[in-house]
Amino acid sequence: MLVREVLDCLKPDDKGIYVDCTLGGAGHSYEILRASSPGGRVIGLDRDADAIKAAARRLAEFGDRAVLVRGNFRDLPGILDRLGVIQVDGILFDLGVSSYQLDNPHRGFSYQKDAPLDMRMDREGGVTAADLVNKLPAEDLRQIIRQYGEEQFAGRIASFIVREREKDPITTTGRLADIVKRAIPAKNRREGPHPARRTFQALRIAVNRELEALGDALRGTVDRLKPGGRVCVIAYHSLEDRMVKDFFREMTLKCVCPRDFPACVCGKSPLLKVVKPGGITPSAAEIEENPRARSARLRAAERLP
Repeated sequence: MLVREVLDCLKPDDKGIYVDCTLGGAGHSYEILRASSPGGRVIGLDRDADAIKAAARRLAEFGDRAVLVRGNFRDLPGILDRLGVIQVDGILFDLGVSSYQLDNPHRGFSYQKDAPLDMRMDREGGVTAADLVNKLPAEDLRQIIRQYGEEQFAGRIASFIVREREKDPITTTGRLADIVKRAIPAKNRREGPHPARRTFQALRIAVNRELEALGDALRGTVDRLKPGGRVCVIAYHSLEDRMVKDFFREMTLKCVCPRDFPACVCGKSPLLKVVKPGGITPSAAEIEENPRARSARLRAAERLP
């Protein structure tokens, strides 16, 4: 996704160290390693053990230039400490569920394929989407679907879920998608994306605590970037994109004193410079080739001296 644009922002070179915080299928890491040949290095992170194994096969040709670590990107500073890396030249986040996970029906991320209702990026622990839909009170479900999915029919969907789970536990993606579809009024599901898209997004975010992790991870990037190094974030929905935009804005502020102060007393200096205000969106050609790209937005910022 947005591979050319990511490379334009990161500007990989053969002496750089780059972190791919969302390794997934290793598409971005592969291109960064190619662009930084012969000496550039990539540290790839992923919570998913299966993704790490698949990425290791794809990146095998680069030898020890690719260092793969299973872990949560919110722990980036600690991971770099363990590797003996103080600062890096670039950091990339490609948020949300990866194509590698989405295309695997057994992971339970897709509303288009019937599978166990899981949605965990790390399958070795934590609650599943089935746990949430079968155990949470209706009001808690409504809040999750409304807040994380920005779904206007969150209340109806939560009510339908509670009613249906009283008959039988909801354990598959297919059944949940059908319940959500029936909960949304017919006139509102005639056009646009699948009616279950927002609900599935909300449950995935809740299961993996994605927004909490993103907030921690963004703050962990600043001190780990060399002066002139860049952080790039690809977001796919407004909640993530708003968090990134607000964080970049906060890091670019020169002063946070109240406006009525006669002089600055906070002593704050900007830490980042936004590379392209407004962000970068995919070309029409990329969206035609990959419809999943339609909601993507890339934002990038550069570490100031």
